[in-house]
Amino acid sequence: MTNKVSTHWKGNSQFESDNPSGKTLFMDTSEEHGGHNSGLRPKAMMLSSLAGCSGLDVVSILDKMKVKISDFRIDTYGELTEEHPKYYHTVSVEYHFYGDDLNEDKIKKAVDLSVEKYCGVMEMFRKFANVKTSIHYHNS
Repeated sequence: MTNKVSTHWKGNSQFESDNPSGKTLFMDTSEEHGGHNSGLRPKAMMLSSLAGCSGLDVVSILDKMKVKISDFRIDTYGELTEEHPKYYHTVSVEYHFYGDDLNEDKIKKAVDLSVEKYCGVMEMFRKFANVKTSIHYHNS
C-alpha cells in the first residue's frame, strides 16, 4: 500500500499539504526562524501523528472490550538533538484516562497492544528514538 501526500509551497516559509483523506493542513515556522507562525510545525506534527496513531488503536480496543472512559488525553514530549539535522532522540508518551472506577487492567492491556503490536508510527519512532510510555489513571 502506498500513500501519496502533495505539499505545495505557498510563499515565505508556508506550505500546504494534503492527505489521502482529502483534508489539508498548513505548515510554517516561527517568526524567529523567518516564518509567520501561521501553521503547524513539521517535527511537532510527528508527535501528533504518534499520539493519533496510538490513540486510535486504544479507543478501538477499549470499545471492543466494552471499557467505559469519560475522557482520554495523550501528552507527547520529544527531545531534539543539539546538532543538525535535529531529530527526536527521546520521546515520552503519557496516556491519561479519566472516568469513574476505571478498569486499569483492561486499559493497560489496550495501551500495551497499541504500543507493542498495532501502532505503526510507534514502530517508526523506535527506529530513531528511545520511546518511553506511561499510563495515568484519573478516577472521579
